[in-house]
Amino acid sequence: MNIALSNIAWLEPFVKVAKGENVAQNVQLITKTIGIPLVGILVFLMLWSAAANSIDTSLGKFPGPAQVLEQSKNLLAEHFAERERAEAFYERQEERNAQRVKDDPTYVPKIRDYTGKNTYIDQIGTSLVTVLSGFLLASILAIPLGIVIGLSANLHAAFNPVIQIFKPVSPLAWLPLVTMVVSALYVTDDPVVPKSFITSVVTVMLCCLWPTVINTAFGVATIPKDLVNVSQVLRLNWITHVRKIAIPASIPMVFTGLRLSLSIAWMVLIAAEMLAQNPGLGKFVWDEFQNGSSDSLGRIMVAIITIGLIGFFLDRVMLRIQRSVSWDKSATLR
Repeated sequence: MNIALSNIAWLEPFVKVAKGENVAQNVQLITKTIGIPLVGILVFLMLWSAAANSIDTSLGKFPGPAQVLEQSKNLLAEHFAERERAEAFYERQEERNAQRVKDDPTYVPKIRDYTGKNTYIDQIGTSLVTVLSGFLLASILAIPLGIVIGLSANLHAAFNPVIQIFKPVSPLAWLPLVTMVVSALYVTDDPVVPKSFITSVVTVMLCCLWPTVINTAFGVATIPKDLVNVSQVLRLNWITHVRKIAIPASIPMVFTGLRLSLSIAWMVLIAAEMLAQNPGLGKFVWDEFQNGSSDSLGRIMVAIITIGLIGFFLDRVMLRIQRSVSWDKSATLR
């Protein structure tokens, strides 16, 4: 499938300059949208490098951009090396099983999983699975609850104090309670998923559902009066009113809440993984801090930058989804 370059928003000014269309105007647009941000990034890198050289820690100099880039390469190299070891392990296992079956046709081959360490890339994947699981659970609870609260002033008055009390609670406060509840309820000799994963998911869910509840309720409560009147004239039942009127009209506010919830979920996840010791970026940061090697600070900075980039990416994805499903196309990438 061929996609025209002009259909990719950030490439459009370059295409127009190449065609000779409004060259001055498009060069100015390129400078504003790409040139100025690049200058800002370069200034930040220079300030970071200068500050890093003047900070001494118990583990040596604070890592600058060069050290962080070096550790990024090392982490990628470790990931590929671990994948090669895993492939070699399965190849050897397959060869041994084939030989034993050849020697003894009644032998049933045993397949053992590779038990090597989780690499940095593996832990990024684990964090993404954890945060999306908690976010989806929170959304499944928060959107219906927000709709119900938004449609009833009495329910709003009843639930608002509870929401305002629990909304600012830190994940560090939730985690001990969640850990005890999960340990009490999730009792099995052969768990499908680790308890630490369940603990992290539930903690993320409890901390990130409130923005979606609040914004959904506000969006439903502020539906234009004309739409409410149309629903009354047509004598729509409650379900039809919610499906045809309330949800479509409140979509922009719902997605505003979802974006806020996803951002909070990603921030909460790191603390939850640190304390629950669930594999992921949070545990990676904690392990490197405990390790205390000369490379630890650089690796922690790699994780910090990764966390920021992934958070930015998740917000952009959510915004793209909002703009594709919402009637309100005014949402911007800011």
